[in-house]
Amino acid sequence: MESVLALATFVFVVSITPGPNNLMLAASGVGFGLRRTVPHMAGIWVGFLLLLVVCGLGLGALVMEHAAAALTLKLAGTGYLLYLAWTLRASPSLDAVGTSGRPMSFVGAALFQFANPKGWLAGITMVSAFLPSLGSGWSALALLCLVACVVNLPCIWSWALLGATIRTRLHDPRWRRGFSTVMVLLTLYTAAAIWL
Repeated sequence: MESVLALATFVFVVSITPGPNNLMLAASGVGFGLRRTVPHMAGIWVGFLLLLVVCGLGLGALVMEHAAAALTLKLAGTGYLLYLAWTLRASPSLDAVGTSGRPMSFVGAALFQFANPKGWLAGITMVSAFLPSLGSGWSALALLCLVACVVNLPCIWSWALLGATIRTRLHDPRWRRGFSTVMVLLTLYTAAAIWL
């Protein structure tokens, strides 16, 4: 039971802190509302589950052992975050975002998990640090995935809800500029944290 509680605590900390997924969910909540962000959220949830299974099968460790693969993952993640920061800086009006753009799709969000350095590091850490104490075989991996999914979903949902909740305030250009500034700074911090 202690192992499950420790795992749940780790998953909570990893899932609730700012990272590419949470920042994109908050921005999607602002731009499209909570209902239209649900497929994006579901894609993150399912994609992270698949990433955990991949890590549990040992492929995550192989990726991180090869310097070129790890560097490629970091560069891809950093590049995407810099692109995201660039798009967030403009603080477009909500009307323009809601009519001209589309939220990330389920498939796009699921596939993004395999380019998300924070996701890889979390998955590899969970498998290496917690899987041995849960037992061996498929039942231990299933328990790890179950705990991760149960804890992760409310965390990512809260970021989408945050964006959707402050959406009404962002019709005021000052609030919109402030929100964009905070989101850009958090995104840049996340990009830098990949290299620490």
